[in-house]
Amino acid sequence: MKNNRVCEILGIKYPIFQGAMAWISGGELAGAVSRDGGLGIIAGGGMEPDLLRENIRKAKAITSNPFGVNLMLMRPDVEEQINVCIEEGVKVITTGAGNPGAFMDRLKAANIKVIPVIPTVKLAERMEKIGADAIIVEGMESGGHVGTITTMALLPQIVNAVNIPVIAAGGIASGKQFLAALSMGAEAVQCGTIFLTAKECLIHQNYKNAILKAKDRSTVTTGNFTGHPVRVIETKLAKEMLELEKNGAPKEKIEELGRGSLRNAVIEGDVENGSVMAGQVAAMVNEERTTKEILEYLICDLKVETEVLKRKVDNWGI
Repeated sequence: MKNNRVCEILGIKYPIFQGAMAWISGGELAGAVSRDGGLGIIAGGGMEPDLLRENIRKAKAITSNPFGVNLMLMRPDVEEQINVCIEEGVKVITTGAGNPGAFMDRLKAANIKVIPVIPTVKLAERMEKIGADAIIVEGMESGGHVGTITTMALLPQIVNAVNIPVIAAGGIASGKQFLAALSMGAEAVQCGTIFLTAKECLIHQNYKNAILKAKDRSTVTTGNFTGHPVRVIETKLAKEMLELEKNGAPKEKIEELGRGSLRNAVIEGDVENGSVMAGQVAAMVNEERTTKEILEYLICDLKVETEVLKRKVDNWGI
């Protein structure tokens, strides 16, 4: 896309990232999204180095277009993961759960673009100073692990604080929301929940059905008491965890109940006793589509909504 810094820096057609979702965003999904013009991202946080390499090669078998890997920097084997990314020629790394500063020189020497996911203005400024190529601003509307500030409130503050490109994440599944993000200064968006029901997304059908059935108030955040809030569809497990939190159960008991629950939902299809992570826009995801159809829908809907807004403003005579 002409005159879009994110597309030019990364060599992608559309300024749309597919969010990294643990146990979900493997090489198949990331490869398909990148093949079709977006930036697919493999969720490396839950992968041992060998499994990460396997998924990178799956993506490479699908497309020669750039794709990314998301690394959780708190992992003890993150340096091995970085070695794999460098050896396999990964073009983009997004980071979470830590500061990429210690690895920045090595990643830049390998010509890898580094894009941290950040939840605060202060951290955004710090990432720009250490050489991040762009940043992903993720609001609490997102699925999975979330912060405490909404995308609507956080995004314009960070755009005003940094000069590098900003990618908006959290609460984006339509052209209206895409346009809103651009209006607040974002140069690209990252979407997760809308890709959960992609035909190339290899999660259990029960998980997809839970997203397709979701309503506006279907998600809740668990883990608020433990200091690690997670947005999920309200299931039997979620209700049990919230009840434990309400009654002041020990942190260890709550964490033990949630251990392995994401895998149970994604792989086994147990959406009652598993963790069905999803963003607040789950209610807007009403059909299964290919990654190509999802990307084209977002771009086409963005164009429509842009024209609608322009006519509205013109009619106001201002």
